[in-house]
Amino acid sequence: MKIAVVALGKIGLPLAVQFADADPSHEVVGVDVNAQVVEAVNAGREPFPGEAHLGEKLAQLVPAGRLRATTDYGDAIPGADAVVLVVPLFVDETTGAPDFGWMDEATRSLAAHLTPGTLVSYETTLPVGTTRGRWKPMIEEISGLTEGSDDGFHLVFSPERVLTGRVFADLRRYPKLVGGLTEAGTARAVDFYEAVLDFDDRDDLPRPNGVWDMGSAEAAEMAKLAETTYRDVNIGLANQFARFADTVGIDVHRVIEACNSQPYSHIHHPGIAVGGHCIPVYPRLYLSTDPDATVVRAARETNAAMPAYAVARAESVLGSLSGLRVLVLGASYRGRVKETAFSGIFGTVDALRERGAQVLVHDPMYTPEELAAYGWEPYTLGSGDTVDVAIVQADHPEYATLSATDLPGLRLLLDGRRVTDPARFAGTPRLTVGGGEPGTA
Repeated sequence: MKIAVVALGKIGLPLAVQFADADPSHEVVGVDVNAQVVEAVNAGREPFPGEAHLGEKLAQLVPAGRLRATTDYGDAIPGADAVVLVVPLFVDETTGAPDFGWMDEATRSLAAHLTPGTLVSYETTLPVGTTRGRWKPMIEEISGLTEGSDDGFHLVFSPERVLTGRVFADLRRYPKLVGGLTEAGTARAVDFYEAVLDFDDRDDLPRPNGVWDMGSAEAAEMAKLAETTYRDVNIGLANQFARFADTVGIDVHRVIEACNSQPYSHIHHPGIAVGGHCIPVYPRLYLSTDPDATVVRAARETNAAMPAYAVARAESVLGSLSGLRVLVLGASYRGRVKETAFSGIFGTVDALRERGAQVLVHDPMYTPEELAAYGWEPYTLGSGDTVDVAIVQADHPEYATLSATDLPGLRLLLDGRRVTDPARFAGTPRLTVGGGEPGTA
């Protein structure tokens, strides 16, 4: 097959590599608007760090002629048996409305070069109804082809369900969900994904692991939104439990551990923030088509308020943060990831500045220059510079070995991820989210 992958980001590039690695006879072409990404891929180099096995696979597949990249849709799309699109969909920070700008542009570009008989699969998470109501008419109008026939094109939705850093393992671990607009389109998609993916045996699933036909594009769209929105709602509940536990002096983590000791409870863990491209974003996409989902909305509001709550807890111990040097540990939205999408760093820094604190930021994934580019004052561990307060925002493994001696002058540690060792901070007040320690906000 000739396979085109549109957008070579942290999901798209590993997918292109997976497709090329599945069969030496496949011709895989990735198209991206970023010329630097295209250049790196064509040189066999990974354009971003942290994805397991990506670098070694690129170094094998590109020289062998099994994978290449281009900025030209006219090169990548014509004659493709399948086109897989993984262009980012953004949401408005204020309204939560989806912003289809990049996806519309990519869709118009691929439609302008589409040739008969192509399977088009969208893997970017979408509001329910988008595949049928937005992409189908747009592609038909621009391409002049009719969806649902072999002399036209087939359109399906098949959500990516992987986590950056472990994409190749997750592709094997989780069933591949497929929903088409016609039975013929769905059958084409099932055949395609069965040809390019392998799956682990799992006895915990209701049916064999593999490609699962969801019955419609709308069902596949909702499945992705539902599985991620569930996590946001679950974390929101855990955060509400944590805030109550702080007011009455209970360690909510012991409570959650006890609850989850039987099979009907699966409470997630509370924390200072919910960040990333997925968990804080997809509930907004769901709400864009189901505005009456009050439970979803309440959980999103609870989670969005956690950075300010954590800062208020620190303030309740020291009385005032005005003029204090406060170090935020972790700019990334989670440990081992160099990404600030919807990270709690932004709400944490804003809350500290509103209280008049002098804010410093450290992150082992970023250089001081990169942190300064965000408008933050970088802090170097081991520099000897004093800090009054430290707030752990991301669970980087480097922070697990921190001690009070690494932070001269420290008067308070607030560990928003429960990653630090309490013994290393003996004699220094240490708060956690839901730990029930004195100093409740």
